[in-house]
Amino acid sequence: MGRYQKIYKLMKNKVATFYKFVRLNNIVDQQPVLLSYCQTQGIKGTILLAPEGINGTIAGTPEAITSVLSYLRSDPLLVDLEHKESYVDIIPFIRIKVRLKREIVTIGLPEVDPNKEVGTYVNPQDWNNILQNPEVTVIDTRNNYEVGIGSFKRAINPHINSFREFPEYVGQNLDPKDHKKVALFCTGGIRCEKATSFMLSKGFPQVYHLRGGILRYLGEIPSIESLWSGECFVFDKRVAVSYGLKPYHNEMRTSQL
Repeated sequence: MGRYQKIYKLMKNKVATFYKFVRLNNIVDQQPVLLSYCQTQGIKGTILLAPEGINGTIAGTPEAITSVLSYLRSDPLLVDLEHKESYVDIIPFIRIKVRLKREIVTIGLPEVDPNKEVGTYVNPQDWNNILQNPEVTVIDTRNNYEVGIGSFKRAINPHINSFREFPEYVGQNLDPKDHKKVALFCTGGIRCEKATSFMLSKGFPQVYHLRGGILRYLGEIPSIESLWSGECFVFDKRVAVSYGLKPYHNEMRTSQL
């Protein structure tokens, strides 16, 4: 648990985000079973299942979150499933959904496969070194709206409206011969991980990505050491979070994933 998480632990509900690229079989059969288990625990949020893996953001009591995560990790394919958590007073979702998808994060290119190849993971404690290295091109893989709320200093905004547009941005603006070291980041790590797989397939020699994304960085790096500016947009009623993953806004918003 990060130092900020201890401060908000008195809040009665917990939000957990997780994903893993892994070959999943029989997701059609798994979907109703997982949905039923989440319902019995009073969990709210969204979980996506696809042949390439799992992606979810869920909320509930700490006991319920622990129970669902333990249930997921009972699958040998998900035994090492990592998650990030924060505390909230009010659950920021209205129902639980377990959906079947072609991709857990949509890039629209079937040949891009993070289960075969991804970039080099960079832990939050080492991310500032990447940001301060002039030899590294740092790119925010999120959409223009998200970047406008907050981003890392020196990071490039690709000005895309959706993740599907990222490959086109790369093709029009980056060359493996000129950009030998590229670092990518996103909210929770899933988009930048898939983006590294795409960029490696296009011949970029060294591609890095922030392990756990912005959320993990904000949860573990003290504000005095941080190179983050602004807030981080999240896809639920909290709208955005700041250091320690404290909700920045509490206005109502339709949840998305």
